Amino acid sequence: MKLHNYFRSSASFRVRIALALKGLGYDYIPVHLARGDHKLPGYAEVSADRLVPLLEVDGERLSQSMAIIEYLDETHPQPPLLPADAAGRAKVRALAQSIACEIHPLNNLRVLKYLVRELKVSEDAKNTWYRHWVREGLESFERQLATLATQRQQAGLPPSVYCWGDTPSLADCCLVPQIFNGQRFEVSLDGLPLTMAAFDACMALPAFQQAQPSSCPDNEP
Repeated sequence: MKLHNYFRSSASFRVRIALALKGLGYDYIPVHLARGDHKLPGYAEVSADRLVPLLEVDGERLSQSMAIIEYLDETHPQPPLLPADAAGRAKVRALAQSIACEIHPLNNLRVLKYLVRELKVSEDAKNTWYRHWVREGLESFERQLATLATQRQQAGLPPSVYCWGDTPSLADCCLVPQIFNGQRFEVSLDGLPLTMAAFDACMALPAFQQAQPSSCPDNEP
C-alpha cells in the first residue's frame, strides 16, 4: 500500500491511525499541502480530487478518509473499527461524521486560506472563525457522548473507555486529529470531560502515538 498524505492533514491523520490500529504497513508518500504540491501535475494525475489522503492498494486509488477507513475495515476486519450491530454502527458513524462533515470542512486549510487571500480576513479574525466552529462542534460532540453514556448506563453496560465501548472506533480515528488541530489553534478544550477522556485514552495507545504528526517523516515545526 502507498499512502499519499500530509503530516498536518487531519484527514490523513485519520487514515494513519486506522492503518496503525490494524497493524498494516505502507509506503509514506508526502504531499505538502501548504506548498501546493497537491495541485502539481504529477499528483493531479494520481488524485482526481487533488486532495489527501489517497491510498493506492491492489491496483486501486482510493480517496476520502472515511471511505478509505471503511475499506480497510472491510478488507482487514480485525480489530474492527465499527460495532457489530447496525444501531451501534450508525451511532459511531454519526460521531465520526460530526467531526468529518460538520467541524472539519469549516476549518480545512483551503477554507482558511480563502478567508485570508480572497476575502481579506485578518489573521486574528480567521483564528476567531476557526476557534468558534471547532469549539461549537466539540460541544455538540460532548453532548452526543453524554447521551450515549446515559444509554449505556440504562442498559447496564460499563462506561465507554473510548468514544464507543472499550476499543477505539472510527469515531476515535476522527476525534484525535481534530483535537490535535484544535490545540494548535488554542481552542478552549475545557468543559469537555467525556471528549477529552476518550482523547487521552487513545493517546495512551502506541497506534495513536505512531500516527501523530510529530512521528511523520515530513513533519515540520
